[in-house]
Amino acid sequence: MCQYLEVSAAASRSSCGYHRAEYGALMAMEGYRGFLGLLVSALLVGFLSVIFTLIWVLHYREGLGWDGTALEFNWHPVLVVTGFVFIQGIAIIVYRLPWTWKCSKLLMKSIHAGLNAVAAILAIISLVAVFDFHNARNIPNMYSLHSWVGLTAVILYILQLLLGFFVFLLPWAPLSLRALLMPIHVYSGLLVFGTVIATVLMGVTEKLIFALKNPAYSTFPPEGVFTNTLGLLILVFGALIFWIVTRPQWKRPKEPNSVLLQPNGGAPEGMEGSMAMNFGNMDKSDSELNSEAAARKRNITLDEAGQRSTM
Repeated sequence: MCQYLEVSAAASRSSCGYHRAEYGALMAMEGYRGFLGLLVSALLVGFLSVIFTLIWVLHYREGLGWDGTALEFNWHPVLVVTGFVFIQGIAIIVYRLPWTWKCSKLLMKSIHAGLNAVAAILAIISLVAVFDFHNARNIPNMYSLHSWVGLTAVILYILQLLLGFFVFLLPWAPLSLRALLMPIHVYSGLLVFGTVIATVLMGVTEKLIFALKNPAYSTFPPEGVFTNTLGLLILVFGALIFWIVTRPQWKRPKEPNSVLLQPNGGAPEGMEGSMAMNFGNMDKSDSELNSEAAARKRNITLDEAGQRSTM
């Protein structure tokens, strides 16, 4: 019996060691230095985009305010670049950060949803600033392609946020529904982000054409060159985010010890077979050990009987 317990303990220690080694192997990211370089570059370019936007509105566009004048309109590019571009980009790649792979998936989902919620709030405030400015100046709303695409992106982004919250963050949706909607969720997130980048570039160009009259935009004034550089920074930031999030070798690994259960308590499809095989192997090894122990016990009993008969 003691030998059986020692064998079982050794098998348990070996199994735990195997899972730790497997998880450690998953933690080792392929091309970690390349990932780190691109991540630092994306953060630097995104931060510079926000700084350039602030310099543009504070130095060239006379500052910020909330009084129905152009100062209120200036909140629009600041909030869009800060929230809808920079924060949304960070939210997209937050699962790719290898030092967060030790954190629970629920925690990372909450961080992902929180960053997207902040970006959505800033985007909505930026729309309020534009409509207030237009209404105060009797400027028509929603007549340009920039406004059409921009409002569409905001609506899709809010729908994407609600879908992620109710389906993926809350534990109510069945796993089959999550598996069905996950590719759509990923694709629509990247689609909205790319649409936002294009909308920002259209908006920057539109603003420069309307605002730069003397000197004209076509004469390469300092503000025009500076803001064109801002547009290039935003474009590079979007390209870096797209590259990081589309590399399969930088995807968050699945935890080997995690078992996802259905809401009714059952195991997901494909899990029952593997669990049954594992338990079957355990039962088989247990029966073998029990049979060996019984054989040794019978041998000992026969030896004792033979000794008594000889005596």
